[in-house]
Amino acid sequence: MLASCSPATDKKVNTADSTEAKKADTVATQSSAKNEITKPEMPGDFLALVPIDVLNPKSTNVHEKYGIEFSGNCYSCDLASISITNNTMVWTNVCDEKDTFKINDFSFTNEGSQTTIKTTERTYILKQIDKAPVYELSIEGNKLELKNKRVSKYFTTQKALPLFTEHDCGDFEG
Repeated sequence: MLASCSPATDKKVNTADSTEAKKADTVATQSSAKNEITKPEMPGDFLALVPIDVLNPKSTNVHEKYGIEFSGNCYSCDLASISITNNTMVWTNVCDEKDTFKINDFSFTNEGSQTTIKTTERTYILKQIDKAPVYELSIEGNKLELKNKRVSKYFTTQKALPLFTEHDCGDFEG
């Protein structure tokens, strides 16, 4: 009776099976990772964007070049701030926080320093043009007309606003 139980053969088979199993696990992990679509996140700065304007175009100091617009904040009180989360965009009058306009149905993408927000009527493009931070807003599509909420071309964060040139409203009520 010649029966041979070779431990070397068993080890080779087990090693081969183990290697194949590892390859299968790796392939499964890679393919499942490819199938997952990560949803973009709205930049945190967009929770509280306040309007600013070009005050001194020749200045090389960003905090002197941009600043608070006197007319919209003090006299006419008609500027709009923006708050954007992953599912809501809210335009608010700078002088009356109860005067708002909300947009709930939109999609967005982030590419580098630019965030593009698309609704059925418009495309909003917010591009960071300075690290201060300063954002430039452009709107494509139907004109956005908001009562008592004039849309500025430039915005900064509520947190960074004190760093910019401010005009004292003086005797104005704003």
